[in-house]
Amino acid sequence: MMRCGLDEAGRGPLAGPVCAAAVILNEDFPFEVLNDSKKLSEKKREEARKLIVTQALAWGIGWASAAEIDTINILQASLLAMERAYDVMISTLKKSDRAILCSEAVVDGLYAPHLPVPCKAIVKADALVPEVMAASILAKTARDRMMERYGWIYPEYGYEQHKGYPTKLHRARIVLYGPSPIQRMSFSIGPEQSLFLLS
Repeated sequence: MMRCGLDEAGRGPLAGPVCAAAVILNEDFPFEVLNDSKKLSEKKREEARKLIVTQALAWGIGWASAAEIDTINILQASLLAMERAYDVMISTLKKSDRAILCSEAVVDGLYAPHLPVPCKAIVKADALVPEVMAASILAKTARDRMMERYGWIYPEYGYEQHKGYPTKLHRARIVLYGPSPIQRMSFSIGPEQSLFLLS
């Protein structure tokens, strides 16, 4: 019986999806490479990511789009992405020869997604629970890569630089070019300025 860790990346940006990851680690995993993804350099995150995807017992990535965020709100979209990440992880396990049973799940934050196993939310779990640390790293690196790809598609917005977060550059590009197809239209770009006002 194993514990699954879940975390998300991308709750704060003005554009792009929110990404979540689910991870089950084994006892032999090199835990020293783990930490809250926000406390690791890009190089350290990438090194840890490679170890997680090759050595973890199981892992999965889930997404919720900008349109879904606008429809159900960012909290519910984050929980939905976690549920999808868990489902991907379990689906991958079922296709493998490994008889691994997930007995419980831990998620970073105040709210837990609806899963078929007991799931508890712990504030700062991404700095306390190894499985959640691993999930935070996978979610962060997967979302960063996705935003870099959006940078190729919509180069005028500079997504490869700010990853959709509300930087001065990003806000200026929204004002200059209007909202992009991956903009979160329900999010504000500044005081009293909703993206709906720009469309």
